[in-house]
Parts: sequence; C-alpha cells; structure tokens
Amino acid sequence: MDATTDNLTRRRFFAASSVAALTVGAAGCAGANITPGAAADLGGVNRRYQPDRSYPYEVRRTDAEWRAMLSDTEYSIMREGETEVPKSSFLWQETKDGEYHCKGCDLKVYDSRWKTIVDKGFSFFFHSEPNAVMTDIDGPNPAYGMRPNAEIALTEIHCRRCGSHLGHHLIVGNRPLHCINGTALNFRPS
Repeated sequence: MDATTDNLTRRRFFAASSVAALTVGAAGCAGANITPGAAADLGGVNRRYQPDRSYPYEVRRTDAEWRAMLSDTEYSIMREGETEVPKSSFLWQETKDGEYHCKGCDLKVYDSRWKTIVDKGFSFFFHSEPNAVMTDIDGPNPAYGMRPNAEIALTEIHCRRCGSHLGHHLIVGNRPLHCINGTALNFRPS
C-alpha cells in the first residue's frame, strides 16, 4: 500500500471514529424532553461553566459587567452554560437571510446559509463561520434527559472571542448539527 492510500485510510478511520463518538455522546439526547439546564455532574463533581478561567479570550469582562449587559436568562445560558426553554427564542424558526452574532461580543458566528429548521425549538446550523467558535467537553446534561452520572459527554460550543456558551454539537436525524440557543445570538437580516 502506498503512502497516499494509507493516508486516505487513516482519514476515513478518524472521520468515522469522530462521527461514532458524537453519535454515542448524543444518543441519550434523542427525543428527550428538554427543560432549562442545570450544572453538569462529572463524577460527583458539580461543574459550572467558567469560560474565563480556562482560556485567555480577547473579550473579557468582570462578572458584574456581564450581569449588567445581559438579562438573567442570557447570563444563565451564556455565562453558566444552561439551556434555554425550547421554542422560547424566535430565532429557532427564523428563515430570513442574514447573520447571527454572539450576543456577548458581536462576533459573527453563523450565517443563515448554513441554517436548517429542526422542530426541536433551537437554532440549528450545519457549521459555524471559520474561526468563530471553540469546543469543549461538557458532561452529561440533565436538561437533555441524561442521568447526571451517565458516562456520556457532549461537545459544547462557545464563542471563540468571549467564551460565551452558545450550545452543543449534536447528531439530529443522523446529521451532525450545531444546536444553538437563540438567546445567545443577535440576528442581523441581510
């Protein structure tokens, strides 16, 4: 086998492994009743979302500054990693052309060209803008119907510039999608 064939085989292997891992991680979410989020329980350790402690984001604010600029709901979602009530944001079914910006720092994170409507009550996108989001591992989330001590993890999506929690990467109907809280976004029609 030559080097080109070997590399293609490895790429296919890693791609398949990634999809399989996401499928296992999101399997507990399928069809779950989703309610506002709570802290994830990682092996008995209660993990609250703390974006400013793990990475030197470009946009940094004190807790008081974040609380002053965000509503209580926005703060709990964007700064504490909770999940909005399904269909509570009008953006989940928005179909106009336009751009979606992080409410925490105004970075363009998604474009309407990559949006798809899924009747789950959140904004779903096939992918983000380049260099707009970062991911992290989030423990099992009771808000998605997962047991707190389940050996499942979700891939969390947050803003690359300010660290605000935006949502999760999930497998929905056999499609990997960014499941984003509309509460964390500002929409600008074209």
